[in-house]
Amino acid sequence: MPPNIIDHFYLGGSKIAELRGVDLPSPRRPEEWLAATTSRAGEPEIGPSRTATGALLRDLIAADPVAWVGSPDGPPGDNGILVKLLDPDQRLPVHVHPDRSFALSHLNCPYGKTEAWYVLDTTGADPSVWLGWAQDVDPDELARRVDAQDSDWMLSRMNRISVRPGDGILVPSGTAHATGEGVFVTEVQEPTDFSIILEWVVTTSTRDESHLGLGLPLALTATNHRAFTAADLDRLVVHTDPTSTSAAPQRLLPTDADPFFRLDRLAPGGRGAPGLPAGFAVGIVRSGSGTLSGANGEPMDVTRGEVVAIPAAFGDWRIDGDVELIACRPGAGWPGTLVTTGAGAP
Repeated sequence: MPPNIIDHFYLGGSKIAELRGVDLPSPRRPEEWLAATTSRAGEPEIGPSRTATGALLRDLIAADPVAWVGSPDGPPGDNGILVKLLDPDQRLPVHVHPDRSFALSHLNCPYGKTEAWYVLDTTGADPSVWLGWAQDVDPDELARRVDAQDSDWMLSRMNRISVRPGDGILVPSGTAHATGEGVFVTEVQEPTDFSIILEWVVTTSTRDESHLGLGLPLALTATNHRAFTAADLDRLVVHTDPTSTSAAPQRLLPTDADPFFRLDRLAPGGRGAPGLPAGFAVGIVRSGSGTLSGANGEPMDVTRGEVVAIPAAFGDWRIDGDVELIACRPGAGWPGTLVTTGAGAP
């Protein structure tokens, strides 16, 4: 897949440009959307990925969903996952994503936006993320602080977590969160661009762009106001040695992520050929070079910085060589796990 780097309201992008071998024409290119079928909210032309021939991946999937995603039952042209590279040169704003129930009721979509981060690299003295409230937050008080854009109040009530490469962090829908400056991640999420911005003052965004067109009072009801306990946080964060090799795939996220997306690291290091069963996947070649082989297709040589969209018709597949590949897949049981009554495509 050719590069699909997105301009945004926050700073960053140099690590993406280096990995993907492209220039950085703007200091605000902090995201790449990988093998994406999702559009940015309100901007349908931004987000969907094109193949090397110029065809939209979304159109290819719509034309042959069984070959691409293994089922005709999902929304037309949908691959079941949104994968990004995220490279912020500033702390992101505190924000929230709605769950599926809220999205179905108010946004006519079967997907919310549970997401997760896998930390690829970090810079700075204390690279961190903020995940959920550290104490219960009164909804009316939160609304007042959002109206006043009181960043200090919001951050002081959140869990700040120091991170390192190899950390996998699940962000349940409804959770107030933000990634910090210098935290380079692969981000996987449900395939929507539904963000409710609680703290637009640190970006070029505005209040009018913060609430998905719903009005801020309604949008804020998508927020989980309860505190995360230490046990909650332990369940949401896992660590995998980013230098290890294995003859089997290494899962990178907590098990609670499985209904929404799955993320595995394939790094054989001469110890065999880790593989995954047939089904749509986005592969990010993080380092080295190797050969991608499928039961039903021709082997393909891959090298650092490349991104591949792997169709279900490729069959069971594996990776050989001195290579590290991050495999991103839709949730277990997708698309049968979706409730689509009354909802349109994402």
